Amino acid sequence: MEIKFTNSLTRKKEVFQPIEAGKVGIYSCGPTVYATPHIGNFRAFIFADLLRRSLEFLGFEVKHVMNITDVGHLTSDENEGEDKLEKGARIEGTSPLGLARKYEAEFRRDLQKLNILTPTELPRASEHIAEQIELIKTLKKKGFTYETSDGIYFDTSKFKNYGKLGGQKMEEKAAGKRIAVKSEKRNPADFALWKFCIGENANHILRWDLETGEDLSPKSKVQSPKSKSGFPGWHLECSAMSLKYLAPEILQTTCGELCRTTNYKLQTAIDIHTGGVDHIPVHHENEIAQSEAATDRKFVNFWLHNEFLTVDGGKMSKSLGNLFTLEDLEKRGFDPLAFRYFCLNSNYRGKLNFSWEALQNSQNALQNLRKIYQNLPDGTVVDSEVEKFGTALADDLNSPQALAVVWDFAKSPIANRATLRKFDEVLGLNLEKKEEAIKLNTEQKKLLTERAAARAAKDFERADAIRKEFEKMGFEIEDTSDKQIVKRKL
Repeated sequence: MEIKFTNSLTRKKEVFQPIEAGKVGIYSCGPTVYATPHIGNFRAFIFADLLRRSLEFLGFEVKHVMNITDVGHLTSDENEGEDKLEKGARIEGTSPLGLARKYEAEFRRDLQKLNILTPTELPRASEHIAEQIELIKTLKKKGFTYETSDGIYFDTSKFKNYGKLGGQKMEEKAAGKRIAVKSEKRNPADFALWKFCIGENANHILRWDLETGEDLSPKSKVQSPKSKSGFPGWHLECSAMSLKYLAPEILQTTCGELCRTTNYKLQTAIDIHTGGVDHIPVHHENEIAQSEAATDRKFVNFWLHNEFLTVDGGKMSKSLGNLFTLEDLEKRGFDPLAFRYFCLNSNYRGKLNFSWEALQNSQNALQNLRKIYQNLPDGTVVDSEVEKFGTALADDLNSPQALAVVWDFAKSPIANRATLRKFDEVLGLNLEKKEEAIKLNTEQKKLLTERAAARAAKDFERADAIRKEFEKMGFEIEDTSDKQIVKRKL
């Protein structure tokens, strides 16, 4: 079956061919673990999971790598400001790595709730410093770096096609970017490969020696200060870890002893790289530049990017009070997989607008699909339906069309559980899950008691108002002569 993806690099839908027949390597930009991940973050991870599951469904062996950034991601994606981990640790009164492990655990927990397959590799940036330093040394030997008082920078003017992913020319980037008056950068788009622990980063706890890779953080065995102590840039981490786990021969050829003996001929390192569209102009552009400058090979064949998740038509942000976590959804009575269904019901390349009403509609649809599944005979897999489903996925991961195939089949005379289970290998909606008893929180129980009192006092206006509050939370109330029965709204 011919598979097509919309490649951000060419801005065209292209036929996908893996570097190695039958096998696909995927690298996905993972979380910076300084805070609880929100549902906007998880749209990208659900998309990456859909990609992996779809390729496996279509017969490929997939190796999926996703990084955990636990050092080096500054408050500005352009390597300026304070490290997000250091800042978060100071606010919460803990260590940077303590903070990182706390939120990494939350991330892993939410992956499970959303039925996102754990990536084949989930490497931490702080545990791959040696590989990052070797890349810096290679780039230095090739003349792509220069040193300032605060770090080692990549000279973008030396990389011929800088800006090719976003389609922006160097002069356009220069015109659109402000540089501080005291900046020592040669070009506006130049980015840090390594930041020295001086100035605003003087108290950076996580630090290593640039020459030896020795851990110089306060709790490490090595205590003596070194002139080149510092930490890697966020962009560098992804290049080092993606190459290590998906193209180790290329990394060894570039940075190791094999450069004198290898006959490795691979011309492209990675099949597919995923991430949000916000990564295109800076993070992914910089990954390409440093990776291709170091290896003299094409870094990635297919760049796939998901669009933003908006809230009520606007930006999702903490300051606006509309930045929701998975726990926020659960507190309102939603199954996390209702959010997964919500994401799957839209193409990954289009903006997706979140609202509680839309999420409720997704939950209703999911519950109905599960009920249909549970009432069907087991049967055997209908190959013609599986082919229709696969055809939809092969067309740039057309998950809305794939869901349409599922619903058409589920309502047909030949519907059976075996075929729906086959579909669920990709959808990940846990169709076998049975509806759990409703658990009301303290506030909801209090409202229900108040409504009972209002009904007894014949205050039907208040009773009706409370009923409507429950409807907004996804419930309906059925009144009998002596009690109120709360059900999930369908």
